[in-house]
Amino acid sequence: MLPVYWYTMVSEPLLHQMKILVIDDDRKSVMLLEQLLQRHGYFRVMSVTDSKSAMETCLTFDPDLVLLDLIMPEVDGFAILEALRADAAEDFLPIIVLTADTTEESKERALDAGATDFLVKPVSQTEALLRIRNLLEMRRLYVAVENQRAALEEAALERTA
Repeated sequence: MLPVYWYTMVSEPLLHQMKILVIDDDRKSVMLLEQLLQRHGYFRVMSVTDSKSAMETCLTFDPDLVLLDLIMPEVDGFAILEALRADAAEDFLPIIVLTADTTEESKERALDAGATDFLVKPVSQTEALLRIRNLLEMRRLYVAVENQRAALEEAALERTA
């Protein structure tokens, strides 16, 4: 069995190539998240501070992970979360909710609507980075399995033709 540090060293560069979308109306929070991610090797980061354009940005950017604030004007994070889940019903897109709302009702509503994880602001940098890494690894593995499934399906079709 390989030591844990080997696994981390091998997968970390692959994760740094993945795309992260930050959706938050607070420019200061966005800037802090971007700086944190960049300091740890994540450079394919896009941010949206206008919640009305979040869905369009998500469709064009095609992220591997979404960091989503819940409390925003005009279109709140719950509506965006539900729209993302409805749009990508067959695809695994990890969504981490970041919010200052610590009520159980908010947490349950977000998780019920399809949030993959939930972090309370102010966010612990270490905890956020670990959860981001873990969910990006899950996404990477999901995409690898889907690619392999598609290749096997194509090979089966060629053989039967």
